Amino acid sequence: MPMKPARTLVATALAAALLGGGLSACGDDDKDTAAPAAESTTTGNTDTGTSTAALVPNGTGNPFADAITAAGHMPMTADALAGGIAKATKMKGNADSKAAELRSGLTYLLTEHVYLAGVAVATAYHAGADSPEFKLAAEAVDDNSKRVAAAVGSVAPDEEEGFLERWRSHVTDFVNYAVAAKTGDAKGKKAAVDNLTAYAKSQGTFFNKISGGTMKAADVEKAFNEHIGLLAKAVDLFAAGDTKAYMALKTAAAHMPMMASYLATNIDKATKGEGDPDDDASALRATLTDYLTSHVYLASVAVFTAYTAGADSDAFKASAAALDDNSKDLSKAVGSIAGKEKGDQFLESWRGHITDFVNYAVGDATNDQAKKDAALANLDAYRTTSGKFFETITNGTIPASAVAEELKAHVESLAGAIDSLKMALVK
Repeated sequence: MPMKPARTLVATALAAALLGGGLSACGDDDKDTAAPAAESTTTGNTDTGTSTAALVPNGTGNPFADAITAAGHMPMTADALAGGIAKATKMKGNADSKAAELRSGLTYLLTEHVYLAGVAVATAYHAGADSPEFKLAAEAVDDNSKRVAAAVGSVAPDEEEGFLERWRSHVTDFVNYAVAAKTGDAKGKKAAVDNLTAYAKSQGTFFNKISGGTMKAADVEKAFNEHIGLLAKAVDLFAAGDTKAYMALKTAAAHMPMMASYLATNIDKATKGEGDPDDDASALRATLTDYLTSHVYLASVAVFTAYTAGADSDAFKASAAALDDNSKDLSKAVGSIAGKEKGDQFLESWRGHITDFVNYAVGDATNDQAKKDAALANLDAYRTTSGKFFETITNGTIPASAVAEELKAHVESLAGAIDSLKMALVK
């Protein structure tokens, strides 16, 4: 079956930029080197329609819903890793306490909110705000909104509906801001900012009320205004076609764990919950939740950008840089516990598994089933080596089999999301 010209162009560019060192040329101040790309075992279009891989990608055709599914596995992985590491290192605190769960859960939801908003804006700019693709992206944002509201409702059940209504309104204001930014409508941008500023103030009052005064209205308002400013900056850069947008989106997402920590700490005080959201083990779980969730979304953004802007574009290189920056975040977290040598070892291996996902995306774009199967085989092997790595650094506290099982869900769901991105974007 011959490929369409657009698909050929994407596939060629993707192979050249990603396999030719695109992920290693990521603006790395530390001069780190990405793991070498795996050699392709196939040439040309060898789509047989039948996979021989042991792992089965789990995609639905909706790339935004599939990204949520893939990211949704990360808090569980973070919980398993944090619990084992905390036990092995005799870390202070309890990574499995209700307080730790609250902080990690809020970290996940708020971090996801930023990335889904960013992806929705990028989709609107690429496909149009009236496109089927943007409708799916907007539905993903709203799915997150409902889960954020449910988290608030778990603490203040009578307030859930009202919170959701206001949260949705601030999402709408961001959409209006994005439209105005793209069209150069200064008045429209100002109106959206005015609404968002008023929203931040109302959220201060709201959280002050439900916490019985534990949360100071001014502190909450300030946190929301910082969130608004950081995400608005990313939107402005996307609207202008500025490659700094990808790192700005990562920066906006990185603010959310701090907000989650503040909310969790004060909710815990107000409810006299079990555990301490600020102890070392809780902090580790939240940090891993942040980094692993960001990994999934930044990987999705990179594939999205390769498929829409071209893998030889400056935009893709910038998105790959943001993804690699996240890889270094994770390696530093590992190194802080297991030592720099182990952190460096983790980074090399982690970058290798990203290269395998890249190879999988190339195979997708070229309808090369054998290439996809080879990538999945490498990722299957990575599950084993990664499991052994974490079993070693925790002196057996984390069983290799447990890590391998968590990574099975990660690989299958993220590969499914890549499949769905290809279906939606590669024509």
